[in-house]
Amino acid sequence: MLISMLMALCGVLIASLFSLVPALHIYNVAGVVVLAATAAGPLLPAEHLAMLLLGMITGYAMLNTIPTVFLSVPDDSTVFIVLPAQKYLLQSRGYEAAVLTGIGGLSGIVVLALLTPVAPSLLSAIHAVLRPHFHWILWAVIAYVLLSEWPKGPDRAPAGWRRWWEGWKSILAGLATFLLSGLLGFVLLYRTVVPADVAYHNLLPAFVGLFAVPAILQNLLSRLELPTQHIPRTLDAPPVLILQGMLAGALGGLFAAFFPVVTGGVGGLLAGQATAQRDDRLFLISQGASKVVYYVGAFLLFFVPRVHLTRGGMAWILSGLWSAYAPRTYYEAVAVIVFSGVVSFFLLLVMARIAVRLIARIHYRSVSIATLALLLAVVGGLTGVGGLLVCVVATGIGLIPVLWGSRRMNGMGILLLPIALNMSGLGDQVARWLMRF
Repeated sequence: MLISMLMALCGVLIASLFSLVPALHIYNVAGVVVLAATAAGPLLPAEHLAMLLLGMITGYAMLNTIPTVFLSVPDDSTVFIVLPAQKYLLQSRGYEAAVLTGIGGLSGIVVLALLTPVAPSLLSAIHAVLRPHFHWILWAVIAYVLLSEWPKGPDRAPAGWRRWWEGWKSILAGLATFLLSGLLGFVLLYRTVVPADVAYHNLLPAFVGLFAVPAILQNLLSRLELPTQHIPRTLDAPPVLILQGMLAGALGGLFAAFFPVVTGGVGGLLAGQATAQRDDRLFLISQGASKVVYYVGAFLLFFVPRVHLTRGGMAWILSGLWSAYAPRTYYEAVAVIVFSGVVSFFLLLVMARIAVRLIARIHYRSVSIATLALLLAVVGGLTGVGGLLVCVVATGIGLIPVLWGSRRMNGMGILLLPIALNMSGLGDQVARWLMRF
């Protein structure tokens, strides 16, 4: 157990460094770590590597809040946090937004720990019942995401076609974003443009272009002037509010972790609307819980006895090297997650203070330019010219919701549409039809 805790601590420290690199996903880092561990051979046994990866995914799920709040660089699971976090940042409360999201993440860890005694029997039964229905459930999720894009602001426009356009432009922009990103997903899944030796980075340029680059360009064009940030001694988050956020976030995160392809952002959207969230504090807490339960819970399913589901990139990376079937390993994994979550939360408090001092000394525009340059360097360095071209195309798609006021989550069509068609047995047929063009 001591060795497992030390490996998890190393994983958290690795995540604390790389989670600050904007839009660099921990799965990409994990691929490099696994290659290095494979080369090391017996020096790093597979079971110790598993605990290292558990620490990495837990640390990342907690600490990627920092760039999301202070740099507005979201990924697929943090894109919903951006607008409330920016509101807090412009009100000198960026530190508070980071801590509230971190409290939500810590509450998500609590939920995973409390589910430990019942998870093997409960999840195996649920999986057996729902497995034949995954395909139509995924289509229902897609339909809800698209149909919940309500008209915005038609009452402010003059009568006639302009009122019609004001009401429908966000809906049409959402549909266009979903379909175009889904088309891009088909291209990348069936005909990759990145070098074969870095195929595990195949989707990195697309996600950077869809979610991160448009947010940074929006910051540059808006010429934000950030006020001095305040670090409060106390936090306005009563226990009842934390409990509400924990339950809503855990509901969305567990749904996303259990169902294939559904991400933490989509799960958070469903849970947030199901529980009618209106309070910004509640929203940040629930989204923090959702993304932690999504990332960590999906990987934990790999360790659950009688379930042993491979969900999420971290589980897929590890599954080719090692399998966990013993109940002892499952309980050890839960202990490692709790330990990593507590360490990551205190690291979050320190790193948020550092971020507050950083943006006080460096102009936000300079930070945005440096972030954009770093993003392009990461994409180009890992995936080459082909990856940069994919990033440019994805950025064009990702700018549609920014310019026309639709939900950025529609960019998740890059995964939802191809996988839903594949699960329905239509993916190859659609791919062949597209190849004719």
